[in-house]
Amino acid sequence: MSSNDIIVSLDIGTSKVRAIIGEVVNGAINIIGVGSADSEGIRKGAIVDIDQTVQSIRSAIDHAERMVGIQIAEVYVGISGNHIALQSSHGVVAVSNGDREIGDEDIERVIQAAKVIPLAPEREIIGVVPNQYLVDGLDEIHDPRSMIGVRLEVQATIITGAKTSIHNLLRVVEKAGVKVSGLILMSLASGHLCLSKDEKAIGTVLVDIGAGQTTIAIFEQNNLVATSTLPIGGEYITNDISIGLRTQVDIAEKIKLKFGCAVIEHAAADQVFKVNRIGSNVDKEFSQVDLANIVEPRVQEIFHLIQLEVQRLGYMELPGGYVLTGGTVSMPGVLAVAQAELATSVRIAVPDFIGVRDPSYTSGVGIIQYAYKYLRASRQSSSAVKKAASTNKKVTASNGSSSSSEQKPSVMERFKNWLSEFI
Repeated sequence: MSSNDIIVSLDIGTSKVRAIIGEVVNGAINIIGVGSADSEGIRKGAIVDIDQTVQSIRSAIDHAERMVGIQIAEVYVGISGNHIALQSSHGVVAVSNGDREIGDEDIERVIQAAKVIPLAPEREIIGVVPNQYLVDGLDEIHDPRSMIGVRLEVQATIITGAKTSIHNLLRVVEKAGVKVSGLILMSLASGHLCLSKDEKAIGTVLVDIGAGQTTIAIFEQNNLVATSTLPIGGEYITNDISIGLRTQVDIAEKIKLKFGCAVIEHAAADQVFKVNRIGSNVDKEFSQVDLANIVEPRVQEIFHLIQLEVQRLGYMELPGGYVLTGGTVSMPGVLAVAQAELATSVRIAVPDFIGVRDPSYTSGVGIIQYAYKYLRASRQSSSAVKKAASTNKKVTASNGSSSSSEQKPSVMERFKNWLSEFI
């Protein structure tokens, strides 16, 4: 990679589409541009209107381009949803190098071997996450390059998704005028950004609460072991406010963002606001306490459902507890409700970059970090392998032609030799 490289992530959410531009300077990532647009055509994380979604993506990308003054040609796109599934796999290859030193080509081959799994016709492989490599039976190797061995194995997690969802996602991004460099599972990218090495080792639940859905990802022994998506999120709180205050949904969303509080005890009775009610010409006055009486039960229910889903996945109590992220957790009091409902250690993860210090940007920033560390490196190594292979072919071809020219004299030389016999 060059000393200065640009990586762009695209996070297509239910409420917002975010394009984030990251610049890599001497191995460090700086966020230099952020574009955001209201999501149209997305319901509960799924695309329901192609044209509206394309327009939202274009708006977010244009916003980011104007901020930085560059043209975005390709992006890494985050993917999530209940159609995502994890499957364990095992790949084995013999080391091809004559001196038995493991190189990039061997790693590429063993990853491809791990991809050979039975798949239903409606499913497609999104990515492969190597959990560990084994060299001649020696396990727990994270990078086997330059090691000496005869047999290389990999134990990997294969991420698969529904073809329909994947192709619709690729289609809207390409129709927006940009190329898709790769699809990245959002929970994997968020975990890479939010969780420490120890948290991933001992076992931690990462919960991303967005507007239309909540994604649960469980990490254990440094690997993503389970993931699930619940069709609940900040929109459910907004809908409750809309019904409780008898107002329009867009007004309820603004009230939630400005005055929302998830704990009744923390709400201020003197914090009042007026609401334009449906079917009435007169605005009615409410306090933050009135709003909290609507919000708190719904937030409690969300965390109760999260806990039930984690138990359904087979995990009762993990030592690392819960780490929360996503736009909805920014509301005051959400952390206190989570700690009370989940009865374990809970913290909120926020990206530590200027301009994106908000839980709603976690996925987008995580995609940039994950792409830089894993996908870009693998793409470069595979291209380097192909380049080396083609170079070897050229060398062999040129050597072959020179040897043939040495063995077979030219027509002119044969004519000279024929003449010399008569002179």
